[in-house]
Amino acid sequence: MTQPSGRNLSLTRSRRLICDLMHYGVQVPTAAVRRRMRLASVAAARQAACPRPGWLAIFLKAYSFVAAARPELRRVYVPLPWPHLYEHPLNIASVAIERQVGDEEAIFFAHFRDPHNRGLLEVDADVRRFKEAPVNEIPMFRRMLRLSRWPRPLRRLLWWSALNLSGHRRARLLGTFGVSVVGNFGSALHHVTSPVTTTLSYGVIAPDGSVDVYLTFDHRVVDGAPLARALEDMERILKCEILAELRYFRSLEAA
Repeated sequence: MTQPSGRNLSLTRSRRLICDLMHYGVQVPTAAVRRRMRLASVAAARQAACPRPGWLAIFLKAYSFVAAARPELRRVYVPLPWPHLYEHPLNIASVAIERQVGDEEAIFFAHFRDPHNRGLLEVDADVRRFKEAPVNEIPMFRRMLRLSRWPRPLRRLLWWSALNLSGHRRARLLGTFGVSVVGNFGSALHHVTSPVTTTLSYGVIAPDGSVDVYLTFDHRVVDGAPLARALEDMERILKCEILAELRYFRSLEAA
């Protein structure tokens, strides 16, 4: 009987993008911290809110508050023309968004500028737009697909220049922090490979409101203790500023 044989597949445009990202991401010396957050009050307020923002918008805004208050979370390592740190004046969150492109589930990266200065519903609306609008109607997604058509040497040259020559350009093109989440699929990313300084992830929200929150970080830029304190600050913000905003939605409905 003839044995079935395998087949060779060309890399799709979205796979090329991830391959380029991982090529430079694995060169970053990273570590990760985890905090078990107790968010029963936040979960209850979100459940009662009308309209109800998604958890991604909630965590994105809360971490943006922390990064705005902690300059080390807006810094990046730049090796040229001499090794130094660059500190960006504002937050640019780079959020991994899964979209269907042809027959493939592809990953794109959506940028959110200073989400802590915007309302939760506004942030949530942008998240939904990035998830639901046609891919070719989102300029950043179009640029990513266009870049992926270039030959690999040209793509890698562009990545190298964005990462190594200018901190400002690096922050503008790649963001100051990342968010990558699979909690809605019942899983968690414990350690995310990425060229950005910090990447936030969280797991499944338990029935009692508890959740594991993770930060992968570039150890050249920041150490574990400040990141542990950052997660402590984030939990406090979730239970104060974010909780108050969620309860405000409830009061609007009652009125």
